[in-house]
Amino acid sequence: MQKIEAVIRHFKLEDVKNALSDIGVAGMTITEVRGFGRQKGHTETYRGTEYAVDFVPKVKVEIAVSQDQAQTVIDTIIKTAQTGQIGDGKIFVTDLSETIRIRTGETGDGAL
Repeated sequence: MQKIEAVIRHFKLEDVKNALSDIGVAGMTITEVRGFGRQKGHTETYRGTEYAVDFVPKVKVEIAVSQDQAQTVIDTIIKTAQTGQIGDGKIFVTDLSETIRIRTGETGDGAL
């Protein structure tokens, strides 16, 4: 099993969610996050005063999938979330040693 975490732009969330649903992803967790990378934030003007926004708002999508479905999920996220500009986000993939469904006690792929 793999956990895929994708940090993407806000306006791409609905497209990514629909694309993942189309390939059979049953569930995901969405979190609003803030951070910076190469984009280094930006400046905005409010009431005539310019100020720096160091942390850029993004959305983090977390998905747990079986090993054989992981690459398809990654490819789908890349294809859907990509704009070609700095700030498109990152995908992090980690191995899951165990997954347990609290309601039934199912473990492994059955708990996904």
